[in-house]
Amino acid sequence: MRIVIAPDKFKGSLSAAQVARRIEAGLAAAIPGVVCTRVPMADGGEGTVDAALAAGFSPLSVFVTGPTGERVEAVLGLRGEEAVVEMAAASGLDLLPGGVKDALGATSRGTGELIRAALDAGARTITLGVGGSASTDGGAGLLRGLGAEVFDRDGAPLAEGGGALAWAARLDLSGLDPRLAGTRFVLAADVDNPLTGERGAAAVFGPQKGASQEQVAVLDDALGTWARVVGQALGTAAEEASGLPGAGAAGGVGYAALAVLGATRRPGVEVVAELVGLAAAVEGADAVITGEGSLDSQSLGGKTPTGVANAAHAAGVPVYAVCGRTTLGEAAWREAGFADVLPLSGLEPDPVRSMERAGELVQQIGEEFGRVLAGTPHNSEKHLIEEDA
Repeated sequence: MRIVIAPDKFKGSLSAAQVARRIEAGLAAAIPGVVCTRVPMADGGEGTVDAALAAGFSPLSVFVTGPTGERVEAVLGLRGEEAVVEMAAASGLDLLPGGVKDALGATSRGTGELIRAALDAGARTITLGVGGSASTDGGAGLLRGLGAEVFDRDGAPLAEGGGALAWAARLDLSGLDPRLAGTRFVLAADVDNPLTGERGAAAVFGPQKGASQEQVAVLDDALGTWARVVGQALGTAAEEASGLPGAGAAGGVGYAALAVLGATRRPGVEVVAELVGLAAAVEGADAVITGEGSLDSQSLGGKTPTGVANAAHAAGVPVYAVCGRTTLGEAAWREAGFADVLPLSGLEPDPVRSMERAGELVQQIGEEFGRVLAGTPHNSEKHLIEEDA
């Protein structure tokens, strides 16, 4: 029996690779001689580079400017002339010193510097995964990390961050890295929000980056100013790109990628699936097991579990899911195509303890899935809880 294990990370507990190893250990305990193919996954956000590295990309570590100006070490993935750059690695919320959010001042500059490092390494196709960002600067920082300059009305260099964009008056692209013109960009983003407005970057995502309602209004106005400045530099089409689906991704980095870098936006999980060769891996398998920390309504909108389920269905292979918790009823997850879903909460109802013991619990779930696939009786949730007591 061959089983493909293709989970996302369990945020705060286990990486996708760790989840996959634990599931494999559980399966091996239940099915002697089982052959497992581990394919760690991601949906374009955090963990995308890890998935690429597990699929054979080589790591390149560089120091870049963090979201509030400090130097941080970030890793990108390289394979020939192809690179995978993860915004969270350079400009992510998890990099904020002390976890203190800076809604108005955080910058995406480090992501631009990370792209430049990829160019230095010979990359000519760059996948940019944009989940988990700390900034709402419209990608101004990213462009400055690539050699552009932004000036205020007095001709002085603009301060970093989305709040400063309210005073942006001129974008100078003359220093932009010339290699960008010959580089293909893929924006891996599920987000289809525009740059501004009630569904824009500031209104929808600003609060999770620490923005108050007053700051959301400031940022939204500033992003509108930024789009006009970009339009003055590149033409009306560039300004109008602010309304494109995905322009509001990652605090507006999506806008800079679409309007200035000429990126093509694609669903993150589809991009990662291609990078890691998921379709080839599931072909001919007996079953596929996927999962993520929380299986909920957002999961059904293009996150890793449904992306993996789609690949499994295309190959005619049944797919199962493990998760930390799920808010979906059985009817919902069956409609999404899962043959079974087992949450860690069935073994450990306390969320804190579940996260602390995630590796052990995932392995137990893997063993339970092994029993199911081997045709032995399926343990009830009650039995699983008693077994772990």
